[in-house]
Amino acid sequence: MYQRTPAPAHRHRSADDGHRRPPGHSRTGRRPRSLLAALLAVALTATGALAGCGEDDSAGADSGKLLVGYQRFGGLSLVKARGEAPDATWSLFESGPALTEALKAGAIDIGQVGEAPPVFAAAGKIKFRIIGTSEPVPQGEAVLVKEAKGFRSFADLKGRTVALNKGSNVNWLLVKLLEAHQMTLADINVKYLKPAEARPAFDNDQVDAWIIWDPYFALAEQPGVKILADATGLASNREYILVSPEALERKPDQIREFLKTYRTVTDWGIANPAERTKILAPELKIDEPTTARALARSAKPLAPVTPEIGAELQAIADGFTKLELIPERVEIAPLVDDRFGEVFR
Repeated sequence: MYQRTPAPAHRHRSADDGHRRPPGHSRTGRRPRSLLAALLAVALTATGALAGCGEDDSAGADSGKLLVGYQRFGGLSLVKARGEAPDATWSLFESGPALTEALKAGAIDIGQVGEAPPVFAAAGKIKFRIIGTSEPVPQGEAVLVKEAKGFRSFADLKGRTVALNKGSNVNWLLVKLLEAHQMTLADINVKYLKPAEARPAFDNDQVDAWIIWDPYFALAEQPGVKILADATGLASNREYILVSPEALERKPDQIREFLKTYRTVTDWGIANPAERTKILAPELKIDEPTTARALARSAKPLAPVTPEIGAELQAIADGFTKLELIPERVEIAPLVDDRFGEVFR
């Protein structure tokens, strides 16, 4: 699985990426449910990424074309870069939550996100189905710290400031890291920052740690930066393919053919890493060595959705509910649709 665009100048026209920064955590670690509901509503609905997000946004939902939402470093970016789906209309998003908002608005038919956005989208009453996933990518997200600060484990961050993107895959990694070290949200100061905000905050020591995914992760691996932990043994960090229910009804054949192309291109990229790097480095606007390092750990085969995958996502949803990061329990099983499973087997 790949993740997000490293470019600081975003190509989409969003006013935000769907993640607002809430007030600082109460030291008690608890918030009133009304406040949590309000924060979730802001995080899920206040984005402006619903229209004009793509490089070719002239074709609307009535054109008959398949409307694809992608993220620059996502698995779909290689399909886009290779020109393998010329009949699709592509829209670029900086993050998964912004992409799910576009699904809600009918601006796209299909898109790819990490493991937390489907949960937040379901909590926000967005209608979608999960039709595909990937093999786990635990090495593709990590906690970064400055070596000079002397942190040896995540437990050393107690009382420190940790930056991450709310509602993204790293949000679940934070939950699992806290659990693994017998800590709670009250033990750290969480600062919700988009990657473009978090990188300078990390570089300038305004935060003590940054939980981030590739390729931002790879870009930040500079001298003096240490990987404190990744998601190995804690979180799967899978990619999920989401589609709108309307597109499933109106465009099932287009979706199936597109998924076949996606699978073929993904497999080709894994089998041909050098060629994949040369194609994606210009698309990502980062150098080839950094691109190759990020892809080596974050590009994984696609996989069908199964009841077990649904249970894995349900555990994530229940974890967010327990911490009151979403206002109420969501049911994942009804969102899992395996009708395209043979494409990924």
